[in-house]
Amino acid sequence: MVLEIISSEQILFQGEVESITLPGAQGSFTVLENHASLVSTLDAGTIEYVTAGERHSVPVGGGFVDVDNNRVAVCVR
Repeated sequence: MVLEIISSEQILFQGEVESITLPGAQGSFTVLENHASLVSTLDAGTIEYVTAGERHSVPVGGGFVDVDNNRVAVCVR
């Protein structure tokens, strides 16, 4: 699945990932391959993703996420 994390200034990450955990407004949630389509707001917290077996994290001040057809687009503050 492809993950894009972007801010108004730059692309923070773009590439293939195995999973993504996001700080949703209703609590943390994880997106795996073939996840149902969704749009959600994000609270301040940390986005964690796994790529090539390595876990990475990106602190964010909030934003929103769009999940559709194994593509996860995250816009953050």
